[in-house]
Amino acid sequence: MNHPNPTDPVLIKRARAARLADLGQRIGYTLFGVAIIGFFVGLATDFSSAIARLVVASIIGGSIVLAPAIIAGYAVKAATRDDLEHGRDIG
Repeated sequence: MNHPNPTDPVLIKRARAARLADLGQRIGYTLFGVAIIGFFVGLATDFSSAIARLVVASIIGGSIVLAPAIIAGYAVKAATRDDLEHGRDIG
């Protein structure tokens, strides 16, 4: 079995992109979770303007972070799949 070159700049950049995509997805989904929890806390209480701002900010922030992270994650998976289909050594 071929062992990849650990200094291959393409594989290094792809691994970095995969890590950033994973981190972005975790942050984005966490912000959506905060928005959901905040919404239900607001329903159970007086739904103050602070809670409403928290919910809206969490949804906006989650969307800003999550959309590019999902796209980058799919791009990394597609590049890896393409390398495998063409017999390139990816490690």
